[in-house]
Parts: sequence; C-alpha cells; structure tokens
Amino acid sequence: MTDVHDEVLAAPGQVNAKIFPFPLNAWYVAAWDHEVTAKKPLARTVAGTPMALYRTADGRPVALADACWHRLAPLSMGKLVGRDGIQCPYHGLQYNSAGRCTRMPAQETVNPSALVTSYPVEQRYRYVWVWPGDPLLADPASIPDMQQMDSPEWAGDGLTIEAPCNYQLILDNLMDLTHEEFVHGSSIGQDELSESDFTTRREADGSVTVTRWMRDVAPPPFWLKNIRDRFPDFSGRVDRWQIIHYYAPSTICIDVGVAPTGTGAPEGDRSQGVNGYVMNTITPETERTSHYFWAFMRDYRLDSQLITTQLREGVHGVFGEDEAMLAAQQRAIDANPGKEFYSLNIDAGGMWVRRILDEMLRAEGRA
Repeated sequence: MTDVHDEVLAAPGQVNAKIFPFPLNAWYVAAWDHEVTAKKPLARTVAGTPMALYRTADGRPVALADACWHRLAPLSMGKLVGRDGIQCPYHGLQYNSAGRCTRMPAQETVNPSALVTSYPVEQRYRYVWVWPGDPLLADPASIPDMQQMDSPEWAGDGLTIEAPCNYQLILDNLMDLTHEEFVHGSSIGQDELSESDFTTRREADGSVTVTRWMRDVAPPPFWLKNIRDRFPDFSGRVDRWQIIHYYAPSTICIDVGVAPTGTGAPEGDRSQGVNGYVMNTITPETERTSHYFWAFMRDYRLDSQLITTQLREGVHGVFGEDEAMLAAQQRAIDANPGKEFYSLNIDAGGMWVRRILDEMLRAEGRA
C-alpha cells in the first residue's frame, strides 16, 4: 500500500479539463435488477453503446445491441418472443439471447450473417452489470465488491440519477467530500470537513482508500437524526468518519457514521454509534451524460421501513444539490474548452482515480 498524500502535493498542479473518455473493458451497471423484466425490453446506453435488456423465461438477464441487423431499428422497441428471444419492431426478425437471428418472416432461409452483439451480463448486488468491451476479458470476479447491497446484515434502498455531466466529474465529487461543507451545509456539512486531516492510499488490489476522521465534533442534522433513530436520548458530541473506497472504473463505496465521542469508534468499536454505507456506481452514457446508481445502507434497526424510506428520501435531496452543481460544472467546461483544472491537497483521491483510468485507457489503446 502507498500513502500518496505527499506525492500529490508535490505533483504538477494542473490537469487538462478536457472531457475524458471511458474504458470499455470494464463492468458497468446497466440497471437495477427489478428494471430488467421478461415482459418488455429496456433501452439503456452504456459507455456509448445502445443496448436492449430483457430476461429470458427462466429469469436470465440478456443485453443485446439495440439495432436490428436488417435496418438498425431499435430492438428495445420490439417484443419478447419464445423462451429467450426478441422480435424487431420493424420487419419482425427474431433473435435469440446469443444475438443470432432465428427467424426472418419474409423468407424461409435465415441469412447466417444475421447477428447482433450479445454482451456479457451478470446480476449481482441488486444490479444488472454489463461488459461493453472485449467479451474474452469479461471476468465476473472483477465486479466491484458491493456486498452491503444484499447482505442480511444491512438494510436500505436507493435510486438512479440521470446526471447531465461526464462520469469523471461525479467521481471527483465523491472522492473529495469537503464539498459537503459548502454544497450541503443544511444536512451533512460542517466546518471540520475542511479542517480535519485525511490519508489517501492506493491499495494492493488496485483500489483507492481515502480516510477522514472528525473527532469530538457536533453532529450535523443528518447524523443527529440517525443516531437518535437508534438512541433516542442521545445528546452531545461525536466522532465522525468517512472512509471512501474506490473500485475501477467507477464504483465508490463510502463507509460513514458517527459515535459518541470517547466510545472507541476510531479504535474500531462502533457499537455505540450508527454506521452507514453510501453505495455509488456510475455508468457513463455519453461523454456528457451518466447513469448514477446509488443506495444508502445501514446496519441498525434493519426492520424499520420508515427509516429506510426516510434515509432514501433524505439522501436523494442531498444528491439533488450535487446534481445541480455537477450540471453547472459541465456547462462551464463546455463554455471554456481552453481552460484547465487545477488540483488542491483535497484532490489526492481524485488524482489517483484519474491515474488509474488513464492506465485502463492506455491498455485499450485509447488514451
């Protein structure tokens, strides 16, 4: 493991503000599992690739290129047929889940070249993941670890944001949480975010971890409510943590929480506090738009649907503030194509993310 805090401080202070490309040899979330059904195809663009998603009769998710071999009509506008097929809405050509045409209604012989791409698909952690790149490189073991999403020890829910910005802007936002002090001042922000020390490390498995502890602070409104959901009589000060885990190319899971000051949370005993995980996975749609899937999971009062709903709606409001800022930032980038980004100490995690993405793009010959 490498502590890169000092390294980033010593590095050149500018990063070109161009729109960054996205790796193709990677797993991206295409949809929540409940969005992909055996009743109707779902259209979703993943990493610039239009796809038609559906389930076979036995429940297996499928992702095909969303363009019929014949005249490129969107298959997502068609209907599902048989046990694993889809029918083009224009001239009725039918394809199986492997993308091979099985029927051409206007002729008896099926042209053997009639194929559409079938993309590798995996269902995991309440999501349907797809691999838009070289299918021979699609290893399911490389899907980022989001085990809190379906663990019986955690409860929660989330939503999708259709973010009008490049995916890297969202990654920057999540890797540096000091913006909470200024963007989310009425909910999760507080002065200690900028004042506290942090460490940034690239781990042996290639992930990046940014750790920040705020000791002996007043809990902001969001966290005061959460700790009182578990301990109704709580009052006083807390130790607060934010531990950001980045997994390439675009998944960020943030270990967050508070515990009464002096009860041992910094040393590893969080039993007197409340612990959450902010689960984020961002799928580039185009160079300027992204599908942002998120959830907030907690490890206390697991049977309370009221708390689950309140947390989902509360975090949705917070993320709405982020969405407005990210959209404005994208507009400013487009309006100032010759201007650059500059990096501060707080950008250490984001700088590692950019370095890792650059490595992935170079491996694909696309940097």
